[in-house]
Amino acid sequence: MKVPSVRILIALGLGAISPVAALHAQDPPPAAVAPTPKKGPRQPRPPKPGVSTPGVKREMTTITPEAVFPVEGTPDWQVITDEAVWVSNAPKNTIHRLDPKTNKVEAAITVGRRPCSGLAAGFGSIWVPSCGDKTVSRVDIKTNEVTATIAATPSQSEGGIAASPEAVWIVTDAKGVLSRIDPATNKITAEVEVPPNSAGATYGEGVVWITTPDKNLLTGVDTKTNRVIHTVEVGPQPRFVTTGAGSVWTLNQGDGTVSRVDAKTGKLVANIEVGIPGTGGELAFGNGHVWATAFQIPISEIDPAVNQVVRQWTGAGGDSIRVGHGSVWLSNLRGQNLWRIALSSLK
Repeated sequence: MKVPSVRILIALGLGAISPVAALHAQDPPPAAVAPTPKKGPRQPRPPKPGVSTPGVKREMTTITPEAVFPVEGTPDWQVITDEAVWVSNAPKNTIHRLDPKTNKVEAAITVGRRPCSGLAAGFGSIWVPSCGDKTVSRVDIKTNEVTATIAATPSQSEGGIAASPEAVWIVTDAKGVLSRIDPATNKITAEVEVPPNSAGATYGEGVVWITTPDKNLLTGVDTKTNRVIHTVEVGPQPRFVTTGAGSVWTLNQGDGTVSRVDAKTGKLVANIEVGIPGTGGELAFGNGHVWATAFQIPISEIDPAVNQVVRQWTGAGGDSIRVGHGSVWLSNLRGQNLWRIALSSLK
């Protein structure tokens, strides 16, 4: 039976091919095709500028991690629970459970093919989108076992999934469909229409927040009514999103800024210079501050009291970041490991 859906529309500013003739024996031979030139070494990415504020920048070499967790593959998306830190690993089709008490990898759990588009924790479970088989896996936090596999296609690999007190939310169609998953039935029970090509998702202040990079938009959906209640323009190409300090924060890949939006009014408060433009990266809130990561500049710390980056570390590492258990947790995708950095050790 088809599940009924709820759709809410956001108003948006909105030849025949000739057949190729077959070659015959009397036709002249085709002109010789020049061989494809061999590819040279991969060109380095343009350097990210970072912030211009004097005295803010530091080197990653000054950081000594409290622990280094080996995760062979590409450790990426994270989520933190009361007793563990979880990280996805797309090439291995797994998520890994890290124990903050022992600083060891406690379990590797096979999920769907190519986990992507974030991790979420809620209803006693970790929720894992997978781009390879277009599903969301539900992993029991106590048993480390997959208890359900839900047919729900992540619309973008660089997206997000969110858990509110009522449901789990993920954008499942590039046409602009935010799907609501009922944890009681493990089925999609509603669909909310959001802007096309939406990506990131997070929950905070009673609202699910969705980013739309190509429209420079942040959209807020009320989790009780499935209705869009906020639509606000932020910085260019917002993708990653987090909540904290009464605000919603977006990492804008277009110019490397972070936008701050008041969660109650849906009004833009500030666009904060961070200097980390380009693909990849992530954003998190913890210990009262906002934390951003990107290749070349793995850690940027924003103080909401002043809407500025107060410390920024440059060098190798990064691509996903979370804060909890008294530490910054940094996925070093290219290093095939994850660092635990004690907050008290950061200078």
